[in-house]
Amino acid sequence: MTLMDKSRAVVDYDPAWPGWFDEIREYIEPALTGHTIGIEHVGSTSVPGLAAKPVIDLDVVVASRDDVAAAICALQPLGYVHLGDLGRRDREAFRSPGHLPRHNLYVVVKDSRPYLDHVHFRDHLRRHPEDAARYAARKREVAHLYTVDPDAYVEAKSGVVAEILARARR
Repeated sequence: MTLMDKSRAVVDYDPAWPGWFDEIREYIEPALTGHTIGIEHVGSTSVPGLAAKPVIDLDVVVASRDDVAAAICALQPLGYVHLGDLGRRDREAFRSPGHLPRHNLYVVVKDSRPYLDHVHFRDHLRRHPEDAARYAARKREVAHLYTVDPDAYVEAKSGVVAEILARARR
């Protein structure tokens, strides 16, 4: 399996993932000083024991929508390419530079729906191993879709995600 194939496959949890997040955070944090209120490890790789694609998801959290532009400008000299909100208000996506562990970076507004969904989902899975196992099983069932149609992969997981997120929001 090539590195590209591995990055698209759902694999068992790797205890190296928190270190990958730390490496990315340490790279971006100096440029973001004064522009953000935090950097959060979110997504499946942030849940110990959860199977995932080996791609780190992180949220760069800003205090308000007025702070988004400054965070975008601070990331660009580091090699990040701004992709826009991709249809999600209060969440700006970026293509990451190739020299870091593979990751998805988002600038999110504190207390916005995208930010709260990320942290509530993560925290719920950390506290409820039965939901984490159910989510992992669904991801493994539909992982083959990712290589041919990433949107179909996301859609195939959406029912389980919606159920778990509804419980997490309570």
